Amino acid sequence: MKSVCIVLAGEAGQGIQTIEELITRTAKLSGLHVFATKEYMSRVRGGLNSTTVIIGDVEARGFVQTCDIFVPLTSEAVNRYSERIGFHTHLLADRAIVDEHIEDLYFEIKKLAIRVDLADMIKESGGSKYTNTLYAGILCGLLGCDQQVLFKELGKKFNAKDETVYYQEEKKAKLGIEFAEKVTKDMDLEFKPEVKDELKDRMLLNGTQAVGLGAIAGGCNFISNYPMSPATGVMVFLAEHAGRHGIFVEQAEDEISAINMGIGAWYAGAQAMVTTSGGGFALMTEGLSLAGAMESPMVIHLAQRPGPATGLPTRTEQGDLLFSIFGGHGEFPRIVYAPGSLEEAFDLTHKAFEMADKHCVPVIILTDQYFLDSYYDIEGLDLDKVNKNRDVIRTQEDYCRYLKVLDDTPGRGIPGHGEGLVQTDSDEHDDCGHITEEKRDRVWQVEMRGGKYHDMIDDHVQPILIGPEDYEYLLIGWGSTYWSIKEVFESCLPKGLAYLHFPQVWPIPPGTKEKLEQAHATVVIENNSTAQFAHLLQMVTGVEITARLLQYDGHPFTKDLLWDYIPYYGKEVRD
Repeated sequence: MKSVCIVLAGEAGQGIQTIEELITRTAKLSGLHVFATKEYMSRVRGGLNSTTVIIGDVEARGFVQTCDIFVPLTSEAVNRYSERIGFHTHLLADRAIVDEHIEDLYFEIKKLAIRVDLADMIKESGGSKYTNTLYAGILCGLLGCDQQVLFKELGKKFNAKDETVYYQEEKKAKLGIEFAEKVTKDMDLEFKPEVKDELKDRMLLNGTQAVGLGAIAGGCNFISNYPMSPATGVMVFLAEHAGRHGIFVEQAEDEISAINMGIGAWYAGAQAMVTTSGGGFALMTEGLSLAGAMESPMVIHLAQRPGPATGLPTRTEQGDLLFSIFGGHGEFPRIVYAPGSLEEAFDLTHKAFEMADKHCVPVIILTDQYFLDSYYDIEGLDLDKVNKNRDVIRTQEDYCRYLKVLDDTPGRGIPGHGEGLVQTDSDEHDDCGHITEEKRDRVWQVEMRGGKYHDMIDDHVQPILIGPEDYEYLLIGWGSTYWSIKEVFESCLPKGLAYLHFPQVWPIPPGTKEKLEQAHATVVIENNSTAQFAHLLQMVTGVEITARLLQYDGHPFTKDLLWDYIPYYGKEVRD
């Protein structure tokens, strides 16, 4: 089994994304597993960005620091991403870039460098000065991808623009493939994974699309948002499919309007969603509290990025966990999901609509930049789990929205669906939604809202245990750390150690205390500086978390770092 990690680096506008798109699609359609993720500076052009692509005959989903092939499109990229060059890395670049940096590299790297005479190859192709198609051809050649698939992908990308341009780009790709065949023979390189026909038809999906598809499956027919990276992609995805699925899309003037539109849409009978990041969610918290007071369903996609304030707008972090749980004034129930895989993102997003409708509470889907921008191939999505039943009643003339008798409520009505008046308010209210300041009504309504936590117990998503059930030591993670932890853990399988992943982070699922108490020591791994989930677990269960592994530099956990930690921790267990 083999997988090859490739890092593409250069300035924005140099075509890194084109190379990534061509090689990942070509590799997948050739019968290989693919994974890709990107990091980029917050600017339209210039700066230095990179894309990580892993291609192989074995699934790879976790982020890797050091790579097998490093492709810098500028000289500056070698300096900026030097930590991604390991002793086994092949530097694949223009001859001038390699020669400029060759003396600064490890001795082992010098003999692994692959010099490309880009100027000569461009001149020979008769094409434009851009080199992305050349590099795509070289990489596809090194990996043994199907050439005809690459040419078809080039046709999709360039043929519609200008047939002459397409033939120039195809010639570049062919020159790249020929170069790869020659250098593979001359340097005795062995990169080619084993292609498998059954992989060709798998879905290629990223986190943004998984959330969007989950929303469609859940019955979303209204989305309002104010653009904010990295959440905007979900609105764009739903807008692209709005006509086919009957979705009304509104770009509001700000996040306050966006969430209030969403609440109004639910009141009127729609199934609404808003998508935002931390700064936008800060503006939405008054509306969030309004939804709590009204007992209105609401689905919020909160895509985390590093704060405070504008922070690092194009980087990743798990810094808004406690904000999502405790944001909004006053006390009211909510549910917070944090998917770790694309399949979970799909399942939890459509479940968010089901739970919001059933329990009349806000449901928050917590993702982050790394999760949304990462994509890989999957077998498919489980549509059998989708429940589109709606908890809406036809109202009677004497309908009272907030009446509760013998642990039962009349259900949620919508205006015009029945004979009753559907009345609600942001102030405290009585059983029928009329404003009140009576102590009896206040206590009753507070207890009714708080009692929903008990009602939601049966619908909790339990954490996933990976490893032995009789563990002595326990790793704990949530959200986008899932794959990196899981892959390293399953690679080394330290004795007595297990890994517990939480797709639902609020309310903390029942039975969590017992799982923590079983372990002699617990370690929480998360992308923030204050160990937010560790504090949350301690607060709810009373069980002290033994250790924390934290990262807050704007980048996801790498498997390289976890490889230094998890096997060592397993060694401590054995000793």
